[in-house]
Parts: sequence; structure tokens; C-alpha cells
Amino acid sequence: MSSSGHAAGTSNGGSADAAAAAGAARRNTRMPKYSKFTQQELPACKPILTPKWVVSVFFIVGVIFVPIGVVSLLAARDVVEIIDRYDEACVPGNMTQNKLAYIQNETISKVCKRNLTVTKHMKQPIFVYYELDNFYQNHRRYVKSRNDAQLRDASKANQTSACEPEKTTANGQPIVPCGLIAWSLFNDTYNFTRGNENLPVDKKDISWKSDREHKFGKDVYPSNFQNGALKGGATLDPKIPLSEQEDLIVWMRTAALPTFRKLYGRIYFDLKENDTITVSLNNNYNTYSFGGKKKLVLSTATWLGGKNDFLGFAYLVVGGLCIFLAFVFTLLYFIKPRKLGDHNYLSWNRHPASR
Repeated sequence: MSSSGHAAGTSNGGSADAAAAAGAARRNTRMPKYSKFTQQELPACKPILTPKWVVSVFFIVGVIFVPIGVVSLLAARDVVEIIDRYDEACVPGNMTQNKLAYIQNETISKVCKRNLTVTKHMKQPIFVYYELDNFYQNHRRYVKSRNDAQLRDASKANQTSACEPEKTTANGQPIVPCGLIAWSLFNDTYNFTRGNENLPVDKKDISWKSDREHKFGKDVYPSNFQNGALKGGATLDPKIPLSEQEDLIVWMRTAALPTFRKLYGRIYFDLKENDTITVSLNNNYNTYSFGGKKKLVLSTATWLGGKNDFLGFAYLVVGGLCIFLAFVFTLLYFIKPRKLGDHNYLSWNRHPASR
């Protein structure tokens, strides 16, 4: 009896020691508790790209993209544009060799007359843009030369940090709005007539609503703007808050590329084919010092926007390429078929059956 009891006690003691050792090992290890989530064994969709699936996907994408590209191109072709470059044409004949002296001489009249012929019927609204070329609004120093807090809040008019070199006047007064972007505001103006009929330009809501409501304060008014010895561009009415100075708001949204258009206004009149539009413009903005170009653009719009063939060509190229690849893969499948392997062997933790 005593021998049997001693043996049983030894067995129980050994089991307890083993369990304690196993528990200590679990406490000392950093291995997480087993679960299907941690071991990435949850049910999942594992599609097998068979030749039929690949060919079908390419073909469907091509069939969808090609009609979209055709429709986009047709919509872009319906847009009517009149583009007139006037920066060189408006320079007097005796100053074509010294354009910089012409634009900097305030005693010389900058009024210029241009006649535009409507090539195709243009339905209202007609969008009026000015286009600048070789003007790098994306230059790092230029983009940073502004103070958004000052533009939003009248109590922060003295905040002119990052506005160098147009932050204060010669006597230390803060400039509102400060910075190079506002200082270089575009200041050419356009007036349109058709025969004896005046075509007014509506400049309301030409800027983004979010900019007017959130980026430019209704209680912020221009102060000490363009009062320096060197004027960069247009002046601002000190009696009108920045939230209503939409030409400034449009200009302050800097362009990403050196050639860009900005909305000047809208004409709410239909223009008939062969109509002659007389433009009386003030050629004030200096693009001659950096070799830039200025253009006046009249354009209609469709459901897709303005004239831009890129989107249509992009859809056509991608759709055509997909149909071509579908055709090539189909030929390869029939000419030189390849046996599909067993997808069960794709599991990383599944061992092959013993033989």
C-alpha cells in the first residue's frame, strides 16, 4: 500500500511540475495566443485569375471605356472657343523694340482695340478668361508669400509673417492683403460691344464659394495696398471687404502650371456666327519683363466643362489597349494553351500529403 501510494504521489508531483513549467514558459514567451485572426486563417476570397477571367475583364473594361471616350470627345468638340493673343499686337509700332519701356511709361495710353469674329454660334453663358503663359505662380517663394490668418480675420491685420518682401510699407505700416501674390494681381480690363450693343461682363460668383466664405473675411478691408514705390498690379477698393473682391480671390488661388487661365467674368448674351465683337482693353499688366504672353479667351461650356480633349483620348487609349490585350490573350489561349495548376498548393501552411 505504501509503495503504491508513494508511486502515485510521485506521478502527481511530476505532472504538477510539468504543468507549472509549461505555464511559466507561456508567461515568458511573446508569442500571442493562437487565433485565426492572428494567424491570418479567417475565411477570405482568393480569386484565381484564369485566362477566361482575364480576357473577360479586359474586354469589359474596353467596351465601357471606348464609348465614354467617344462621348467625351464629342462633348469637347461642341465647345466653341475664341482665343486672341494681344500682348504684342497692342504695343505701338514705334515701341516694338522696347516693349518694357512702353509698359512702364504711365504717360502712354494702354487702351487697345481688338476685333474678334465668332466662328460658330455661341450660347450663353459665355465664359471670359485671361490666359498667361510663362508665369510661374507655383514658384515656392511666390506661393508662400501670403498670410491666410490676415485674410480671414480683421483683428490679425498686423500678422504679415511669410509675406516678404511685401509685408509693410516704408514707414512700417502692415499691408492688407500682404504678400507677392496679392501684389501681382492681374490688372488688364476688357469691355465688349457688338455693333452699337454693349455686352456687359458679369463678375459675380466667379470665385469658389468656399474661398469667399472661409478664406477671405467679410470684415477685412484693404489697407496700404499698392502704396509703395513699385506697383505690381491692380489696386483694390478699400471700402469693399476682401470676401467681395472676387478678382483677388480668383488670382490668389495659384496655378500649378506656368500656362494657366483664370475666369474674368461671364457674358449672358448669345453670339451668332460671323458676329464681330469689338474688345476695348487696357493692356496694363507687365508680362514683357519675363517673356510672358497674354491671351483673351471667350468660351462656351458643355456638361463636361470647357474644351479639353485629354479626357476623351485617355479613355480611348486605355479602352483600345484593353481590347487589344483581350484579343492577344485569347489568341495565346487557343494557340498555346497552358494547363492550370492546382490552386490548393497556394496555401503557405498546407503540407503536401505523404506518399
